Amino acid sequence: MKLVTAGESHGKALIGIIEGLPSNLEIDIEEINRNLALRQSGYGRGGRQKIESDKVEILSGVRNRLTLGSPLSFSILNADYENWKEYMAPEGCDVTQKQVTCVRPGHADLTGMIKYDQTDARNVLERASARETAARVAAGSIAMQYLKALGVHISGYVKSVCGISDENEYVFEQLEGAKDKPLFMLDGNKEREAMQKIDELKELGDTAGGVIEIRIKGLKSGFGSCMQYGDKLDAILCGAVMSVQAIKGVEVGLGFKAAELAGSQVHDRIYYDGAFRRKTNNAGGIEGGMSNGEEIILRAAMKPIPTLMRGLETVDFITKKPATASKERSDVAAICAAEIVLESAVAFALADVVSKRLGGDNMSEVKERYNLLK
Repeated sequence: MKLVTAGESHGKALIGIIEGLPSNLEIDIEEINRNLALRQSGYGRGGRQKIESDKVEILSGVRNRLTLGSPLSFSILNADYENWKEYMAPEGCDVTQKQVTCVRPGHADLTGMIKYDQTDARNVLERASARETAARVAAGSIAMQYLKALGVHISGYVKSVCGISDENEYVFEQLEGAKDKPLFMLDGNKEREAMQKIDELKELGDTAGGVIEIRIKGLKSGFGSCMQYGDKLDAILCGAVMSVQAIKGVEVGLGFKAAELAGSQVHDRIYYDGAFRRKTNNAGGIEGGMSNGEEIILRAAMKPIPTLMRGLETVDFITKKPATASKERSDVAAICAAEIVLESAVAFALADVVSKRLGGDNMSEVKERYNLLK
């Protein structure tokens, strides 16, 4: 299963093409749109979300709600394009306006300008923008529908914001309730504390990051491989997590905490009660690069948004003189959006792994092969 996306932040639209979907997968477009709306939600978001109201339009590969087995293509129109048409139109526009030369620390601006031989960071930041993740959420929502058809479910929540952390443990069924919370945090007291912190940072023109936990339930053992390094499931899923803008760290199961403990406190003891099981899940559902049948647990560290409304010290790319970084419309915190994007990125990466093992040209074949696995 393969995804290609295209489109700029203030361009006409975001486009996605998915290859490798089997036929007869029922597509719920409203479910895709619900996830797109969740991506635009969350406490601490900026003005862009008031302009856009993302909706997906499927262009090919689906008829009467069922996939055909051909490439599925879709678009998400950028409503803000009408305000940017005179600066962004591919047919011709005024590129002297909306130029960005005071490169922003923490963004792709400077490195991208050098790499792609540009004198205007606009030609880099438009694609590097997290706006691109709307297409990944649409594709990930389709991947989640593929996985759900097999009984595999993905969910998550915000574990911490700017150091304010929820240390409680939750069963998988509790996680979906986070989507009804303003900051996707399950501990109400911690959430209120984190919201107050976001308000304080907004007054200072500053930004916040945090930690997100993503969980996968229902995946049978044996997905991924110990035979080739590139086929290890944790490498694939962690790579998908790290491909999301602003993610700077990822861990599986105990993660970095495992480095502080003795082996007897880390490794999950195995027992048999008609099936092989583990007494704990410190491994986070992956051993030797393969799913072991337990819940998969991933955590991602999101850095603070690098566009600060107060601006950071930088250099003007043209004059080479000290300057204050350019300010695009920005959020104070986009941790809720990141949670939805991470669910989607993980879902698509996992769907690819599952489809490679199961094969199948239609969903009946896929389900039959999955049900035969132990």
